[in-house]
Amino acid sequence: MAISSKSVQQLADVVGGSLVAPETGQIEVSVVDVTHDSRQAGSGILFVAIRGALADGHGFVSGAVAAGSPAVCVDHPTGSAVMEIVVPDTRSALGPLAASVHGDPSQAMKVVGVTGTNGKTTVTHYIESITSSAGLSTGLIGTIHTRIGDEAVRSVHTTPEASDFQRLLARMRDNGAELAAVEVSSHALELGRVAATTFAVAAFTNFSQDHLDFHGDMDSYRAAKMKLFDEYEVGTAVVNIDDEVGKEIARSFHGSLLRVGEDGEIRRGGLTPTARGTSFRLTTPWGSVELTAPVLGSFNVDNAVLAAACSLAAGLDFDEVVSGLQSLEGVPGRFEVVSGDDSVRVIVDYAHTPEGILEAVTTARGLGGRRVIALVGAGGDRDQAKRPLMGSAVSRADLAIVTSDNPRSEDPAAIADAVVSGLDISTESIVDLDRSSAISKAINAADDGDIVLILGRGHEPLQEVAGEMRPFDDREVAREALSRRWMSAGSAPGSGSMDR
Repeated sequence: MAISSKSVQQLADVVGGSLVAPETGQIEVSVVDVTHDSRQAGSGILFVAIRGALADGHGFVSGAVAAGSPAVCVDHPTGSAVMEIVVPDTRSALGPLAASVHGDPSQAMKVVGVTGTNGKTTVTHYIESITSSAGLSTGLIGTIHTRIGDEAVRSVHTTPEASDFQRLLARMRDNGAELAAVEVSSHALELGRVAATTFAVAAFTNFSQDHLDFHGDMDSYRAAKMKLFDEYEVGTAVVNIDDEVGKEIARSFHGSLLRVGEDGEIRRGGLTPTARGTSFRLTTPWGSVELTAPVLGSFNVDNAVLAAACSLAAGLDFDEVVSGLQSLEGVPGRFEVVSGDDSVRVIVDYAHTPEGILEAVTTARGLGGRRVIALVGAGGDRDQAKRPLMGSAVSRADLAIVTSDNPRSEDPAAIADAVVSGLDISTESIVDLDRSSAISKAINAADDGDIVLILGRGHEPLQEVAGEMRPFDDREVAREALSRRWMSAGSAPGSGSMDR
């Protein structure tokens, strides 16, 4: 990575902070990186003390100084032995400080930010797939992983903290990236994690209930999503206007706008399932075409069309986008078929909201199976109000299996009871808090031609139970259950009658 540096005075000017010099009177300080984590503090690294929900970073200033940080950013003078940049709100200063130190990397490439309740991961992966197929060097930041060139690192947050986010963009720029597709969560927008970022394209997928444990109510959640379009420098907004919040964004946004949806400039029609995915007609201001994309379900076609719109807004040619759509790469844990040629189709998906579960069940119905068996569980220490709604949504399946997701610090039985309270009384259901056992029951309950949906965790390789992270990948567990089913039945995969 190319190393740049800024003086502490330059950085103070960026955030309008005042400088407090130590007793030594040292003023000439060079900064090459910024961190909010005192464990990453060291020579040339500015430590920014953030007041978090669990800890106050000001309590770690002395540790950062001891580790070698030449300067700190605080919201009040602490009397440390280094230069202090004093600002009213250190969290608001973190992004601009990091962006400045790293040379404002978002201005050196096209950053495409995607927000919304559902679909962010799939849309960003599809953008990466389309733009990479067109020959662009592309980076990715999101829920599953961050990818820079050939390097992929598993993600901790959907959108990293501002100092990490700007450092990643800088690494992408220095690696030759021309475009970065990034997920922008509501947490990130509320906490300023993408502050000081210029978005060539900002996209909105949809809006439904989630994260009320953090935002408190739907109005606050909606307001957080809209910040991307109201408070940031955006070249073109790409908005799903089939969603009511999308319509609101489209009405209020004053810049270049591409509307995606039934009445939009970019729309799709004539969906037909095929052996290779879904055929549909794509209509845009740049041209129209009939094509087949290797995706299942109308919601994934919508994700693909939104990704196509973002790619067009980023400057790709229409023919390049069409070619990219026809060769889209699958997204781990997003409506991922894990059953191979088995006569029972088993699909793992990340759906963990009422809307997402309903979409998954509805899509499975459209695949032509006999019955739909759906397994769900709600995450602990998260939005409790959505749990009965999740039960209501999974009632659309022929058999609903309620189990544990990531219970975290909560009682798994209490979580399951809340989900079960929303089940339709006429829906056949099973409750099994052991997720591995529940997955086996779902698969063993299936007959040839049935579709099994394992929902909620998608790609996640670990399950969080009572503070412990346990290895658990739904896809691996499902494959093992399928293998046991084959052995028990004395038949090989592909011996069933499901029409492919």
